[in-house]
Amino acid sequence: MQFNHHETIQHPDGRVELRDYASIQSSPLYNEDLAPVPVAKRNWTTYNYAALWVSMAHCIPTYMLASGLIAAGMNWWQALFTILLGNVIVLIPILLNSHPGTKYGIPFPVFARAAYGTIGSNLPALMRAIVACGWFGIQAWIGGEALHTLFKAIIPGWETLLGGAIGGHTVTAWLSFLLFWGMNIWIIYRGMDLLREVENWAAPYVLVMTAILLGWAIWRAGGLGNLLTESGKFQTFAEFWPVFIPSLTAMIGFWATLSLNMPDFTRFGRS
Repeated sequence: MQFNHHETIQHPDGRVELRDYASIQSSPLYNEDLAPVPVAKRNWTTYNYAALWVSMAHCIPTYMLASGLIAAGMNWWQALFTILLGNVIVLIPILLNSHPGTKYGIPFPVFARAAYGTIGSNLPALMRAIVACGWFGIQAWIGGEALHTLFKAIIPGWETLLGGAIGGHTVTAWLSFLLFWGMNIWIIYRGMDLLREVENWAAPYVLVMTAILLGWAIWRAGGLGNLLTESGKFQTFAEFWPVFIPSLTAMIGFWATLSLNMPDFTRFGRS
């Protein structure tokens, strides 16, 4: 379905919306989740996006990714450079793919129709969904392990409270995983408005806890001196290069799929 300029409204800030949303509801392609967001409902502010970024960037998997570089033999500045370069590279498609969401209020599956067609766009949308399911499973398991560790610390005998191991893990470990998984599913089911509300209060909490965790790590390491003076295992660039390239690829890959569906978030932007 195509629209000419008589059927759309061009706002001074560049955003576009339909004049009559009822006209698309009779289309067999219509879906409430895929429909363009009216400008009146594009209410995400700078703080909302900052909170979203904080919650995505400050999490256990990102810490594991960074610590993996140190474990691979890099020193602190080599690891920091690799992370920074990877994020700068992936920032380019993130910004480019964010634009159509902000301008037209459309999500990734609709944006993909511009390149793949109405029917063909189902393929990249499905491929992105499969990757998302796998990544969500990884995140949910790591989150479940964090809950399991918390429960072990505050509940005596939690490890064997419900019996022995099943599938290589205790029943309580599986229960922690299902609890974390269920909380995420509930938020996703409730939609983007609840996600925004959760991120709004979670982001400051995450920053505070990150600062506390950093302070604890520095204390356990005996100060920053030991961390900053620790040398890597690579003596020459030839030794560093074979580790740097796959590490950089991992940094890019961490955010690569998210860069595709950025319109899913930016379609709610106020400007």
